[in-house]
Amino acid sequence: MNGYNPNIHHRKSIRLKGYDYSQVGLYFITICTQDRKCLFGKIENVEMVLIDAGMIANGEWVKLQERFTNFELDVFQIMPNHIHGIILLTETNVGAGFTPARNDNAIGDARATGNNRATARVAPTIGDIIGAYKSLVANECLQQFKLNQQNEMMGK
Repeated sequence: MNGYNPNIHHRKSIRLKGYDYSQVGLYFITICTQDRKCLFGKIENVEMVLIDAGMIANGEWVKLQERFTNFELDVFQIMPNHIHGIILLTETNVGAGFTPARNDNAIGDARATGNNRATARVAPTIGDIIGAYKSLVANECLQQFKLNQQNEMMGK
């Protein structure tokens, strides 16, 4: 397994520095599989045919609207080794939606100073949403893999 080596890998972010990616707006998203392996399916007769991982990716994408209150789906396409989608971030109500993970130091500092900002709910960023999506897909694919392995061992 090859790890990230900054001397070899010169990956540059295309994100705008200082831009608030929790702002209302349309965002075009592309997510590629690791090493661009064709894990989601294949194209047959100019149609995308999803395999298990592709069906999981599709299902988790659709369910994102249930997880995030300021999120709407637009067009979405799964390809053999990547996903394209347009999402709309909408206004969110204060106190609704997503609470980011907090580190213990921030919580301790907030308690010590009486500052409650560490516990305030904030609108999720595109990074939060895509990170959650990738985690959900990976975990569900892992569960499916384990189930398949268990069934094979039991002769099913």
